[in-house]
Amino acid sequence: MVDKRSREGQGHGMYVSLMTGAIGIKDFSLEESIALAADTGFAGVWFDIRSAKAIADEQGVDHLKELFSARGVRPGGWGAPVRWQDDAQRDADLEALKPLAELGVELGNPFTTTGIMPGNNERPYEEQYAFILERLRPFAETLKASGVRLGIEFIAPKTIRNRFTHEFIYSMKDMLQLGRDVGTGNVGVLFDVWHHYTAHGTIDDLDTITRDDVQVVHVNDAPAGIEIDEQIDSARLLPMESGVIDAPAMIARLDRLGFNGPVIAEPFNDRLNTLAETDPVAAAQETSDSIRKLFKAAGLPA
Repeated sequence: MVDKRSREGQGHGMYVSLMTGAIGIKDFSLEESIALAADTGFAGVWFDIRSAKAIADEQGVDHLKELFSARGVRPGGWGAPVRWQDDAQRDADLEALKPLAELGVELGNPFTTTGIMPGNNERPYEEQYAFILERLRPFAETLKASGVRLGIEFIAPKTIRNRFTHEFIYSMKDMLQLGRDVGTGNVGVLFDVWHHYTAHGTIDDLDTITRDDVQVVHVNDAPAGIEIDEQIDSARLLPMESGVIDAPAMIARLDRLGFNGPVIAEPFNDRLNTLAETDPVAAAQETSDSIRKLFKAAGLPA
């Protein structure tokens, strides 16, 4: 039985994390983002690891930790600033990553994310697979040396895949296999319910994975009346807004696995972005409420 105490605090279980940029809130500092998260019911906040490092270097790691703990908000995910597919930039970026990864671990956030597009115009599938593996491996090795796991987002919509000459990985199953083929043992996925839906993934697919396979979860909904293969990545809804995506069932299965990472709304929604421009508190509150509604529908404490 998964321990369901303290869902949105410091205890076990998945927790609601605010990603300001995903809901149209721009140019918020770490301090401002933490305050907004605290004021609108988020347990965590997605943060820029380089900004956090700058604060730690200037005022100390204890001061950085206090920024979070003083408001009861936990570090809720960070993206690795590494151009790992760029042969000219990768080595320098990986060297710069080491202290950032160590800081993530010290903050209690020993995971990070990246993404891979579901196609390219240069290489057919098998060649692209080898190309990606060769470049992903040193990235994963650098993270592993610091004790950090990597979640790769699979990008699924057919409307994106159609832009490329050669299709590539777009499903959870195939991205997890790529992670296993890296061979470092610390690579899983960023699981986005939108991408699982547009990949024609099923709820039962989640019975084939383990807790360690998933580092971060993105939640959202899809507009009604549009075929799966016609859905547009940049036009989504907040969780539970239409009910097109069975996100409650996905969240319930992830809970059963014991997933204990951040759950982040990523709606890419024009209405919400417009609201955020004039009233970021209202945008954040609506987002928080939508995830709580999702948790409740999944049978979890909201």
